[in-house]
Amino acid sequence: MTERPPAGIDPAIVNYYEKAPEETRLDSGSSRLEAERTRELILRHLPPPPAVVLDVGGAAGAYAFWLAERKFEVHLLDATPRLVEVARQRNEGVTSKLASCRVADARSLPNDDASADVVLMLGPLYHLQERADRVRAISEAVRVLRPGGVFIAAAISRLASTLDGLARELLRDPDFVGIVERDLREGRHRNPTARLDYFTTAYFHRPEELKSEATDAGLEVDAVYGIEGPAWMLHDIGERWDDPERREVVMRVARALETDPSAIGCSAHLLVVGRKPN
Repeated sequence: MTERPPAGIDPAIVNYYEKAPEETRLDSGSSRLEAERTRELILRHLPPPPAVVLDVGGAAGAYAFWLAERKFEVHLLDATPRLVEVARQRNEGVTSKLASCRVADARSLPNDDASADVVLMLGPLYHLQERADRVRAISEAVRVLRPGGVFIAAAISRLASTLDGLARELLRDPDFVGIVERDLREGRHRNPTARLDYFTTAYFHRPEELKSEATDAGLEVDAVYGIEGPAWMLHDIGERWDDPERREVVMRVARALETDPSAIGCSAHLLVVGRKPN
């Protein structure tokens, strides 16, 4: 029997991930920079293996399998049945297996209290447009974390669609201009077109909002990072990434600007790191 997405998930989001190849997104273009920097920042804050990691919103397992290979006990949860099934099929063919894969809503996790050392939330906060829902999801992470446990969550920058529109010359499209204007004004991203590259229902954060939501959910926030820095906007980022020397320059700039308050928002993605109080 085919699994259903959790109740309360926007059908537009489920439909998007039924069509968009999320399982291969991090393998090309500027997404390779996003993936490498996200992994770098995660490793900076993780406890040693075999710590228990909940990868909430883990999709097809891009980060979950990477952590399993490093001997962490990883449990993958996602609201999209198709991507969970992709992860399950992949899990059958690897040596370093995930401990579990299941369909779940970030706002109502099926895990026990104080059962995890780390909660990754590298997608759900994108797709919860109401602040109360985002705080609820983070609060669920706090509930399942052990005292002192680490919370790491990604968000999309408020400026992401504007800068993407500039880089890819999408601002010549009146439909995209309308999307961007609302993003800047409200942070509420909606795509009324049929173009998958205009994304789906989402919320775009300012860095201070992300920190505030994590604090209000009960976390002690270590830092908010800009993941990519400005290089993701470069038209030749693929060529630069393929050259090890040029790639290192891109990474060096991202590291230099990662916590600069005036530069964090130029990244396409933000990352908040916090801890559950002892």
